[in-house]
Amino acid sequence: MSARLEQQPEQFELPTFMDPETRLEEDERLLSQSENDKSAEMRKQQRSLLRLSLSFFLFGLINNVLYVIILSAALDLVPPVHPQSIVAKFSWPYILKGRIRYVRRLVGCCFLSVMGMIVVATSDGLSPRLFGIGCASLASGLGEVTFLQLSTTFHPPSVAGRGVGYFASGTGAAGLVGAFLWWELRGLGVRIGVGLSSVLPFVIPLTYFLLLPRPNELSSLVFSDPEEAGLPSSEYTPLPVLEEDAGEVVVETAPLTAKTLSLSDKWELLKPMLPRYMAPLCVAPTLVYPIPTPDSSPVFGRIVHSIRDYYPLWQLVYQSTVFLSRSSLSLGLPALPTRAIPIPSVIQGLLLAILSSESALGYFPDALAPGLVFCLISVEGICGGLSYVNAYFRAGLEPANAQERAFKMGAIGLADSLGILAASLVAMPTEVALCRAQVGRGRLLCQEL
Repeated sequence: MSARLEQQPEQFELPTFMDPETRLEEDERLLSQSENDKSAEMRKQQRSLLRLSLSFFLFGLINNVLYVIILSAALDLVPPVHPQSIVAKFSWPYILKGRIRYVRRLVGCCFLSVMGMIVVATSDGLSPRLFGIGCASLASGLGEVTFLQLSTTFHPPSVAGRGVGYFASGTGAAGLVGAFLWWELRGLGVRIGVGLSSVLPFVIPLTYFLLLPRPNELSSLVFSDPEEAGLPSSEYTPLPVLEEDAGEVVVETAPLTAKTLSLSDKWELLKPMLPRYMAPLCVAPTLVYPIPTPDSSPVFGRIVHSIRDYYPLWQLVYQSTVFLSRSSLSLGLPALPTRAIPIPSVIQGLLLAILSSESALGYFPDALAPGLVFCLISVEGICGGLSYVNAYFRAGLEPANAQERAFKMGAIGLADSLGILAASLVAMPTEVALCRAQVGRGRLLCQEL
């Protein structure tokens, strides 16, 4: 009873008091840990940004380099008695409905590129080689549409714009690398040189699976001043991404609650883009320039040893300046304002008039003709590259939902294709007429091509 009545004293846990120095050290430790966590997250995002940039650069490089090699080798692949043809990019966004399956597209483009190059390398007839060139052209066009639409799956808009900028830089590098490779490989012959290049398309699926980051890895990236990068500060909703078997990423072209874009809806989206972006891209002037003789310039005479060396040389000059201008955004230069995008196309038209009239009339001094043509072709390359990268960059930043944004990025490619097709059709009669004018002045070099 006495034990029951005996009450144990209550146990109170006295609060632990830290001396000021200990509390200060603890606060500094917590602050340092928080800063380390933020720093680690920032480093992770920077690595993801680097992977994104390198991935899209490789996409643009490999997607276009195969076709550029064929264009650089056009004089060796196609006999001069036959017109050189070009296959326009397929207008995929206008007929596509439903989900975008990127893995299937990339594998298909890789297969077409490899098959086209192998056909070109192993065939002797004109028809099989034209078929191979057509396969490479189709793969390049469909691949370009696919990668531009792939950039819209990344959030925020600054990240998507970064992908577009580095993809454009890669396409510019493809022209330079392709022309340089064929300049070096053409001595091996068509079969070996083209055959060695057929392994390049396999880089695309490897880059997609092993290097490209997932869109959610960059979704929390925040830029302090969106206007500083030329990007809208409005909220952006990325395309929903679904994970399926075999690691395939399937991107819905619209939310599940939204209807599929009809042809009338697509036309309404296209109308404001026609004068703003598509018309400048469609203006692809065909440059027909006078061919100076090797003896007329001691500098060019050391580089050019035969009349058939001129096309690869001018192609190398043109593609070098295209690479620099298409890399303007990835180099940190500001994008052109939307209203200024048509200016490079106007300059291209002036260059076409100057070079065509010079080819017909021959008013350049013979000693200065190679240098003047070099400068004009360089300006042409700069203008062409600026039109390309700024049109796609600005179109991708326009306010739109996910489905409309993906359609716009893919649909603009039709203007580029129509411009290339129109240039190829205009080039044939123009080349014949200017050659006749040169022959009338006693210049017979155009007949040797």
